[in-house]
Amino acid sequence: MISSIKRVVLAYSGGLDTSVIVRWLIETYHCDVVAFSADIGQKEELDGLERKAVDTGASEAIIEDLQDEFVRDFVFPAMRANATYEGTYLLGTSLARPLIAKRQIEIARTVGADAVAHGATGKGNDQVRFELTYLALNPHINIISPWRDDKWIFDSRQSMIDYAEKHGIPVPLTREKPYSSDRNLLHISHEGGILEDPWAEPPEDMFVLTRSPEAAPDKATYVEIEFEQGNPIAVDGIRLGPAKLLDRLNGIAGENGIGRVDMVENRFVGMKSRGVYETPGGTVLWTAHRAVESITMDREVMIMRDSLTPKYAQLVYNGFWFSPEMKALQTFIDDTQENVTGTARLKLYKGNCIVVGRKSPRSLYSEAHVTFEKDRVYNQKDATGFIQLNALRLKIQALLGH
Repeated sequence: MISSIKRVVLAYSGGLDTSVIVRWLIETYHCDVVAFSADIGQKEELDGLERKAVDTGASEAIIEDLQDEFVRDFVFPAMRANATYEGTYLLGTSLARPLIAKRQIEIARTVGADAVAHGATGKGNDQVRFELTYLALNPHINIISPWRDDKWIFDSRQSMIDYAEKHGIPVPLTREKPYSSDRNLLHISHEGGILEDPWAEPPEDMFVLTRSPEAAPDKATYVEIEFEQGNPIAVDGIRLGPAKLLDRLNGIAGENGIGRVDMVENRFVGMKSRGVYETPGGTVLWTAHRAVESITMDREVMIMRDSLTPKYAQLVYNGFWFSPEMKALQTFIDDTQENVTGTARLKLYKGNCIVVGRKSPRSLYSEAHVTFEKDRVYNQKDATGFIQLNALRLKIQALLGH
């Protein structure tokens, strides 16, 4: 238990937890609270957030536009690795936390704060992601984790809703819709409430970024995405900055019902949890990136990179963005992207994202070699020796009766 704190920088979203935490920090530690909100694509969720934080008791509210930094320095590196956690989750929340925590540490230094705080519970992954980043960037910083604090007076989200109602603190959660959401440019996540039953289908009115496939247009939408050294740079021939590009794809893909994921995942702390994610633009980017890689990346390099992708995703998910192993792995990943330049064409239709074309000035695809028609560049008899040599160890085992 930390006893003497004068000023704390709180990662503030305006959701239930952090709205209550502002008041709790002041009452418990008798300290100034600087509410920091990173604009990483929450859109209308940021409306009135500064006023709300101050009205709740914060001495200062800071909102910073970090959208381009988020997409350029966190989302795109993960896309270059084709990172998915447990084969499904595109790491939307996982990638946002180290950026928020990094900026918290920088702001704490600027405003003379002696502590940082977050609203993550003691059961989840975010507490680890925030605090590993804090300690990697400032080993001496005081960390307040309310849900693990001896003076924390709440035992559930419902008890926090009761407290918020009592003190007139407006919160987005209601008794009717007690699931929580976390939004950024890459995705929006939904957890809790009815979703804690892994058999229960998510209610349709929960979704924000995507139409249901049933309600999507009856006509397919085609989109072309251009890449340069593994990074997307243009949509349908129009060059866009990182944030605008992802925002553009979110609109196109969401309209076509792309990017819904319902999964039970393994949290770092050891339990399984159910999460429902909407990642429309990210799903399209992931698919398009692999399509361009398919004609530009050497086979053995791809095999090696793909073997490391699960480790990359695990490091991101578990909060080790600022670790030495992550730095080394990213260096390797980025080296594999040197020739990943080209364009993918995709067909979006009622929840389906289908590659229908790919081209590149760095293509390794040779129609002259692969054609089924007559050619002058490949001697098919060469395959005889290739097969015999690869079969040699198999023949020996059979001959020796093993």
